[in-house]
This record gives sequence, C-alpha cells and structure tokens, in this order.
Amino acid sequence: MRVHLGSDHAGFELKAHLLGWLGAHGYEPVDHGAETYVSDDDYPPYCLAAAQAVVDEPGSLGIVLGGSGNGEQIAANKVPGVRAALAWDDETARLARQHNDANVLSLGARMVTLDQATRLVEIFCVTPFSGDERHLRRIRLLTDYERVRDGGNHRA
Repeated sequence: MRVHLGSDHAGFELKAHLLGWLGAHGYEPVDHGAETYVSDDDYPPYCLAAAQAVVDEPGSLGIVLGGSGNGEQIAANKVPGVRAALAWDDETARLARQHNDANVLSLGARMVTLDQATRLVEIFCVTPFSGDERHLRRIRLLTDYERVRDGGNHRA
C-alpha cells in the first residue's frame, strides 16, 4: 500500500523516521515534503500535496505531521475526499479507520513520542473500516455535502 506523507519543520524528523519504518514494513512511502529542514516553513503546501495524492490514488493512505497535528489535519481536510483524523492514542487511531474510514492520519510530533507515533501509524495502516451502515450513512452525508459545495466536481 502506498502511504503519502507531508510535514513541516516540526514533524520533519518524525517523517524521516516513518518513511524508513513504512518502507521496512512493506509499505510504499511517498514523501511530499518538506525535502529539507527549514525552521520557519509552512505546513499547508506539504499537507495539501499529501492529501491530494491520497484522493488521486484510491486505496492509498496519508500521514500529515506537525507540532500539534491540528493545523495539519485542518489543511488535509480542505481537500475534497479526504477524511483526516488527529490521533494521540491507540483508540483514536483505531476508531479513525473503523468508524470514519479516515484516509489521512494527522500526528503532532511534539505531542507523542517516536515509539507512540510509530504505533499509531501501524494501527492506522492495519485497521480496516468496519463498513457498518451507521458509519457509511455518516460518511455519505459528508461526501454529499462536498459534492453540493463543489458544484458536483468532487471525485469520491
């Protein structure tokens, strides 16, 4: 499975670690930047690029990283078709996939340890969507809103 990653300076080291971990565990990680550490760079371009790649490649997942993960999640969720979830423990990572069919995980590099972040990524990547009708219904409501808002130009 391909996993698209994007991060600013705050998540730069964590992204490097996750690129290696994902590759070593049979995933195909794709780095959407930042390519070099710049202490005052901005997260939106990297998060938007990773999120758009997830939409453009059905079946892939994404990971966006920053200091808290909040802004990165907001940026990723601006891309129609993305369901980005901020996780900080095992349960939030698991439920993001099981209940929300999240396709992008947001992590705060300053909020979790390297080991915790790796575990959250692992949980996110291996947990399937439950497919329960109540969750499908809720996701459809969101997708329908995106379609109406975008004038029908949304790719589901």
